[in-house]
Amino acid sequence: MDRLRSAFNSMIKNERYSRFTLQLVEEGERHVEVKLSDDATDDAAEAEGQAGGSPSFRPAPPHKSRLNICYLVLAALLIFVTGYLIGYVSHRKPQAEQLNCGTELETEGELEGTPAVVAPAPEVQLDWKDITQLLKQKLTSQAFDKTLRDFDLPRRSAGSEEDINLANRIFDVFTQLEMDPWNDIHYVQLQMPDSDRPNRVLFGSDVFKPTGYLAYSAPGKVQGKLVYGNYGRQEDLDVLQKKNIELKGSVLLLRTGKISFAEQVDNAATKGASAVLIYPDVEDYKYLADTPLYGHVHLGSGDPYTPGFPSFNHTQFPPTQSSGLPKIPAQTITANMAVALLQKIGGPESDAGSGFKGGFASVAYRLGGSENVTVEVNNVLVNREIHNVFGVIKGFTDPDRYVVLGAQRDAWGKGYTKATVGTSVLLELAKAVREMVEKDGFRPRRSLVFASWSAGEYGSVGATEWLEGYMSSIDKRVFSYISLDGAVMGRGSFMASASPLLHSLLESTMKEVQSPLGSGTVYDMMGKSNWEANTLRPMSMDDPAYPFLAFSGIPSISFHFISPNTEAYTYYGTNLDSKDHLNYETNHHTSEVTAVAAQFAGQMALRLIHDHLLSLDVSRYSSVLTKAVVQVYKRINQLSQSGELKGVNPTWLNRARGSFQRAASGISNAIANTDLNDKEACRTLNDRIMRVEHTLLSPYVSPIETPFRHLLLGRGSHTLASIAETTDMEQLRTQLALATWSVQGCANAMVGNIWDIDEEI
Repeated sequence: MDRLRSAFNSMIKNERYSRFTLQLVEEGERHVEVKLSDDATDDAAEAEGQAGGSPSFRPAPPHKSRLNICYLVLAALLIFVTGYLIGYVSHRKPQAEQLNCGTELETEGELEGTPAVVAPAPEVQLDWKDITQLLKQKLTSQAFDKTLRDFDLPRRSAGSEEDINLANRIFDVFTQLEMDPWNDIHYVQLQMPDSDRPNRVLFGSDVFKPTGYLAYSAPGKVQGKLVYGNYGRQEDLDVLQKKNIELKGSVLLLRTGKISFAEQVDNAATKGASAVLIYPDVEDYKYLADTPLYGHVHLGSGDPYTPGFPSFNHTQFPPTQSSGLPKIPAQTITANMAVALLQKIGGPESDAGSGFKGGFASVAYRLGGSENVTVEVNNVLVNREIHNVFGVIKGFTDPDRYVVLGAQRDAWGKGYTKATVGTSVLLELAKAVREMVEKDGFRPRRSLVFASWSAGEYGSVGATEWLEGYMSSIDKRVFSYISLDGAVMGRGSFMASASPLLHSLLESTMKEVQSPLGSGTVYDMMGKSNWEANTLRPMSMDDPAYPFLAFSGIPSISFHFISPNTEAYTYYGTNLDSKDHLNYETNHHTSEVTAVAAQFAGQMALRLIHDHLLSLDVSRYSSVLTKAVVQVYKRINQLSQSGELKGVNPTWLNRARGSFQRAASGISNAIANTDLNDKEACRTLNDRIMRVEHTLLSPYVSPIETPFRHLLLGRGSHTLASIAETTDMEQLRTQLALATWSVQGCANAMVGNIWDIDEEI
């Protein structure tokens, strides 16, 4: 090597290849200067630079360059070969040592004080049966005994100190579970009675001061003829008008049930009534006659004084009100107060077959219209800070897609069934799924978000404000919402309200979850041959899942274990919503039924975040859309034949329906022909499926004036149901055209590639 080095040095001793100099410029940049020169020509180079040549670069003379390059190549090759041979000889080991990579090698490492080499454990592969079994093992009645007891509180009014403390407790639980919790804070206006001026009802010499009330009633003092209007449904008020009972300016006395408080007041206002009184009839609600009722009458959801936008403290919007706020006073009264009014109401008796007769034996349920009554409502608006609390278990493949599980934690009183059960299910599910991920090797593909809402009693205020605040990102990421509110209201029966996209998942989950009765599945309990008719109910506007579905276009579901032959839990909206009353309804099996409800919600959620393909069945919407289109088709044909409507062809809407069905079939065919282990292919299909619900929201109506924009499941003149009933021909023309293009737009969004879109309209 010394001889080689000497020869190499002698060969290049008079030549320098390059000289790199780094020079700092004023702005801190580094300048690289390259110089090629030899010792004999340095002075010449300087002279040449002074004569105008470049001092930083001068090529070597041509007659020396080629010879020098050859020397350099040969020298480099010789050095490389020599170095390779020396390295090979010095590092070569016997073959036997290379093969010794098992236990003997590990022992040698331990003797030398180095850690032993341990192969990584193989990842646990869980199939669906393993996942459901793990979930069932973790969601036990014993666990719920403790959680239900811990979260059973005497008071939990929205925005109160108790509500904030409960929110902090939930936040702490999510923190302990390492679920990256966060708060969503809103500043909302809630309506409450005025402690200095109580609400009153004056009837003759009787003066009633009810303690219950209806939030968001119009304040004021009005007088009118007292009229009994049964449940206040449209058909009930039509009966009164046929009997020539004057409704304009009257005060309607209605019994609660069948429809929401807000719908009762809206129907009364539409008929010209000046005020509404609502009471619980003993035929429908068998509890103490002096029990006060609580509720709200906003025909919408969220803070009605920030419609369409969130109630953040830093936002500044012009004063506005929801179009769903009533313009007439409304007040609840007790059963005892209602009996006193009905005994003196006067007027004609109701017909035996009209369904107006209630359960009070001491009254004849006359229709009234002759005696004056005065209603005075003095409710006031108060500002409240409410906290929504979230925690997340992130997915491993598509963490930016998530299903939301939510439960409200506020209530008018104890709210055991309304809030305690849902909150307990939320937290136990979070614990169970987190443990499955940390200890059992469960690897969800998508994320699971747990949400605790506030101000649910005022019309899903907390949930709706969150939707309004983050709509631009939520509608592209949340692919399902599962409501836990009212999951347990009894034992022995089951009902659910859901987007058609979730009907297939609902059915499969019913077949897998054991019945709370102890034998068979929930599917068996509800009758295998006709489970849909026995189980499914239309989603009402006061359902906590409704804003997610009809306002935000998120496939949503709410479900309820309930006592047989009932449609509602009778203690909602009263101070009697307690542990004892729910135990009575569940035959003292509340913890067991709650565990089953948690397993039901958990299996739906895990199926949605586990499978490569989303468990949303697009084909289920075809029959729903067809039924709605048929009603519009019949109505237009009827009006055309009568001459009331000209130049309108319902075939346009039918063609749009056909495009929707072809697009749905296209998704089904793509699923059948796709390798479901291909992540990118599944994500593309999932994107197409996720567009369905959102594109069924009409883009032609304002979320301020018409928040529930869903064409099939919403409320307003834009819906197909409203088009099939409207008597305004100009409105029918406009809304039909907009609805037709909305359906076609949904079909286009489902197709995927723009060149595959089928435009036939």
